Amino acid sequence: MNNLQKNSLLLIAFLLLFNNLTLQAETTLKSDPEKDKILVYVLKNILTRGHFVVKDMNDDFSEKVYKSFIEGLDPSKRYFTQDDLKEFSKYKYEIDNQLLKDDVSFYNLVYNRFLEKTANAKSYYGEILKQPFNFNKKETIDIDYDKIPFAKNENKLVDYWRKQLKLNTLSRIQSELEKQEEKLKKDKKYKKKSFKTLEKEARKEVLKNMNELYLRIDELEHEDWFSVFLNSVVSAFDPHTTYMAPRIKERFDQDMSGKLEGIGARLSRQGIYTEIVELVSGGPAWKQGELEAGDIILEVAQGDKDPLDIVGMRLDDAIKFIKGKKGTEVRLTVKKKLDGSTKIISIIRDVVELEETFVKSSIVEKDGKKYGLIDLPRFYIDFSDRDARDSAKDMEKEIARLKSENIAGLLIDLRNNGGGSLQTAIQIAGLFIKQGPVVQVKYRGQDPIVKSDVDPKMQWDGSVVVLVNELSASASEIFAAAMQDYGRAVIIGGNQTYGKGTVQSVIPINNFYPKYEKDLGAIKMTIQKFYRVNGGSTQIEGVYSDIAMPDRYSYMKFGERDLDGALVWDKVPQAKYTQTNSYENFSEVVDKSKTRIASNTKFKLINEYAKWLKQNQEDTSYSLNYKDFAKESKEQEQVAKKYSDAFKHKSNLTFNSPKYELPLLKKDSVLADKRNIWHKNLSKDIYVAEALNVLKDLKLKTKLEVVKK
Repeated sequence: MNNLQKNSLLLIAFLLLFNNLTLQAETTLKSDPEKDKILVYVLKNILTRGHFVVKDMNDDFSEKVYKSFIEGLDPSKRYFTQDDLKEFSKYKYEIDNQLLKDDVSFYNLVYNRFLEKTANAKSYYGEILKQPFNFNKKETIDIDYDKIPFAKNENKLVDYWRKQLKLNTLSRIQSELEKQEEKLKKDKKYKKKSFKTLEKEARKEVLKNMNELYLRIDELEHEDWFSVFLNSVVSAFDPHTTYMAPRIKERFDQDMSGKLEGIGARLSRQGIYTEIVELVSGGPAWKQGELEAGDIILEVAQGDKDPLDIVGMRLDDAIKFIKGKKGTEVRLTVKKKLDGSTKIISIIRDVVELEETFVKSSIVEKDGKKYGLIDLPRFYIDFSDRDARDSAKDMEKEIARLKSENIAGLLIDLRNNGGGSLQTAIQIAGLFIKQGPVVQVKYRGQDPIVKSDVDPKMQWDGSVVVLVNELSASASEIFAAAMQDYGRAVIIGGNQTYGKGTVQSVIPINNFYPKYEKDLGAIKMTIQKFYRVNGGSTQIEGVYSDIAMPDRYSYMKFGERDLDGALVWDKVPQAKYTQTNSYENFSEVVDKSKTRIASNTKFKLINEYAKWLKQNQEDTSYSLNYKDFAKESKEQEQVAKKYSDAFKHKSNLTFNSPKYELPLLKKDSVLADKRNIWHKNLSKDIYVAEALNVLKDLKLKTKLEVVKK
C-alpha cells in the first residue's frame, strides 16, 4: 500500500459522511400518496403469500423495519440525535400495524425530520471548513458507526461532522505531501508547498466535493427515497428480497448481448455508491486485473482531466462517465472491498464482447501428460431462443474437443462464478454422471422436488477437479455439491463457497394491481431454497472444499453467513442416488495436497496476508493528530510491502488453446491477445498450479465402485 492507502482514509471518511445524504431528494418534488399506499398494499400481500419464509408482521418485524430504515437514512449518525430517536421510538412496535392499514406515518415522520437535518448540515460543513484544523491536537475518530451512539445533542452532532471533515482533509494533505516527495526525487529543483498551503487547498477541495454532492442529491426523486423505506420492509424477510423502482427494473431487464464500448464491468447502485457487481471476462477491467467485484467507484477521471466525484450520483449518470469510446483512458478511484483502501486504477476502454463470458478451454502439459482446463464464468442460457448457445451445450462441446486431444484429466474453474441458470447446472452435472438426482428444490410449505439428470450418457468419465472460491455461488454451488456428493470430483479452493442457497423471482408489481396505470416497479422475491442430493442446504454453509487453500478472503466477513437476516441452514430427506466413488486414492491425494499447501511458503504468506486484512477490517480508529497519522500510515505501508509478492507465482507450465481454436486466433488478433493474456495469467496462478497437482495424482478405479444412498 502507498499514499493511496492513506488517501483511503479520506475517502472512507467521505463515504461514511455522505452515505446519509443520498436520501435528501425531495425538497421540491411532491410525493404521490396514492402510489405509496398502493405499493405498501401490494408488497405486503405478495410477501406474506409468496415469500419462501412465513413471517408474521408483528412487533419483531416492526423493530427490524424501524432499525433498518433509520440506519438506511443515517448510517454514519450524522443527522439524528438521541432526542430524534426518542420521538421516532413511539413507532418502534407500531410499523407492522401501520403497514396492515397501508399507513406510512412512520416514514413521513422520519423522512421529513431527515430533510430538516440535512438542510442544517449544509451550514455545518460550510462553517467547519472555513477555518484551519488543529492537527497538533491529540484526538481520534472511530468510523465503525455500528458501535458509536447517536449524538446526544446538536453540539455533539457538529463535532461528529468536524472530526469527519478533519480526517478527510488530513488524508488529502498526506497524499499531496507524498506526491511532492516523489516529484522532488525526480527534480531536485522542484519547489514544495508549505503544510499551511496544502491544508488550505485540501479544505477547499473538500468543500467543493461537498457542494457538488448536494447539487446531485437535489436531482433525486421521491421514488428514490420511498424505495429506501420499501426496501427496509421487504428486506425484513431476507436480504435477497428487494424492491426495484421502475428505473432500477429497466436496468435489470436490459439485454447485455452485442458489443459495448467501456471497461467491461457490470455495475449496481448500493445506497449512494456505484459498486462493481461483476467483471466481464476478457474485458478491459478484467485484463487490467486490479478491479474486483465488490469494489466501490468513488471518482471518475477522463484522460488528463480532474476526477469527478460520483458518490451520490444516479447510476445511469455514473455509467455515462465510466463508459466511453474504444482506446480512451478512464481513471477510477475505487474503495477496495477487502481492506477499505483506495486505489486509482487506469483502464483503457475497449469493445466488450459477451463472447468472453462464455465457456473457454485451455490445454496444459504436466509431467508428460496433457490436461484440460475449462473456465465457466457463469451458467448462461437464453430462454427466448432454444437454438441459442447455452452453458450446457458449450460445456458438452468443449469437453468433446478436449477429449479429441487425449487429455488425462479435466480441471473446471468456477471461481467468481455467481451462478445463473439452474437448468444448465443440472445438465452440466449430467455430463459427469450416468444419470440421477442433481439437486432438490423446495417451495414454501411443500415437499422438496428432486431435479435429475435423465440422460444416461457420460460426456466425461475421467478425473475431475473443480476449483472454487468464496465468490462461487448459487448454481456453481449446486454443481460443485453434486460432484462432491457423488464422489465424482475433488473440490479445491477457498474454505467454503458463498452459501447462497435461495432462488429469487422478479415479479412486476403491476401484475397484481393492473388498474393502476403508472409503472410500480418490481419485487425480486425469494421463493425457493436449494438442497443437495444428500439433503443438506447450500444456504449459509455453501460447499466446503475437500482441499482448502488460503486466500485473501479466508478470515474476512464474507458470504451469505455474514448477511443480516439471511435464511438459515436446514436439511430435507436425502434423495436416492448412486455414488460413483471414482477414485482409488481420493483420501491419499487430498492428504498429500494439504501437506503441500501447509509447507508452501507462498501459501503461508497468503495466510498471513489474509489475517492482516482481517485485522485492518476490524481496526476502525484513526488518529487526527498529523504526526501520529503520518506515522500510522507509514507503518501500514511498510507492513503492506511484506505481502506485495504474496500472489506472485511462477511455474514452468505452458497453457495453449485447443487445436480447434488455432485457426480462429490467426484470423482474430483481438481474440489471440485475449487468450495470450489468459494463458499468461494461468501460468502465474498458484491455485491452478495446485489444482493441477491434485488432478495429476488422482487414479481412477478400473471398475467404478457403486454405492447406493
